[in-house]
Amino acid sequence: LLIGIGGCLEVGATCVLRPKFSVSNFWNDCRQYQVSVIQYVGETMRYLCNAPKKDNDRDHSVRLAIGNGMKREVWKEFLRRFGCLKVYEFYGATEGNIGFINYIGKAGAVGRISFIHKKLVKFELIQYDIDQNEVVRNEKGFCIPVATGETGLLVGKITKKTPFHGYAGDLEKTKKKLLQDVLEKGDSYFNSGDLMMQDHDGFIYFQDRVGDTFRWKGENVATTEVETILVMLDFIQEVNVYGVPVPGHEGKIGMAAIRLKEGESFDGKQLYEHTKNYLPSYAIPHFIR
Repeated sequence: LLIGIGGCLEVGATCVLRPKFSVSNFWNDCRQYQVSVIQYVGETMRYLCNAPKKDNDRDHSVRLAIGNGMKREVWKEFLRRFGCLKVYEFYGATEGNIGFINYIGKAGAVGRISFIHKKLVKFELIQYDIDQNEVVRNEKGFCIPVATGETGLLVGKITKKTPFHGYAGDLEKTKKKLLQDVLEKGDSYFNSGDLMMQDHDGFIYFQDRVGDTFRWKGENVATTEVETILVMLDFIQEVNVYGVPVPGHEGKIGMAAIRLKEGESFDGKQLYEHTKNYLPSYAIPHFIR
């Protein structure tokens, strides 16, 4: 709403709204109204990529797509099929005090952190214990920042420039979003509830929501990472991965709920070979439904 309608109001652009998202009519609408910028959420782009291919897939005037939640494999397929338009993936929350935007076009990243960004907006990626569902603290009681390339919980320092006003009429929910004494005594941070990773080039990637990651054989399994690998298979339309308890074992083991593409049949052998080649053994789902 803020970016789509708000952005159009700010610059005086025409905003095209449809009562309901339609895969079959999306590009026809873009052509009819000469749309130059589209806004998305990740799954809508997947639906467009899964639609039957047409000769006029690249016949449109769209030059830029902005949104959030688009997975790396969908991003690449979207550009390959519909043309090399710019994609601006962003990360943020209405109540949050920190956000990122990937204006460079690095597939899969939600932004890139620069020295200036870090100076203006104080945030950290800190160690998080998935089993205990809490942040990890050292002997002094402070949180522990993760190393580059490691996954950590994103927290944003609460200051006058980056405030957190809380949830109206819900004090308990507001308290749950606050982390105290993160790096020093008396500081206060906003808990995003999101697990992120920053690479050596400064790009930052969304990994998972807290609670969407489970532990098996002493290893953390990110459900979104497993889902990304599984949907690469031609016969899979959608997939949801989650952990389930197994009697006599600690942690949870992977379960994948799969929806097949229309007209396709399940190929267990291909799925096994695919996951064996792309996933570590502990992350391979043991149950399929």
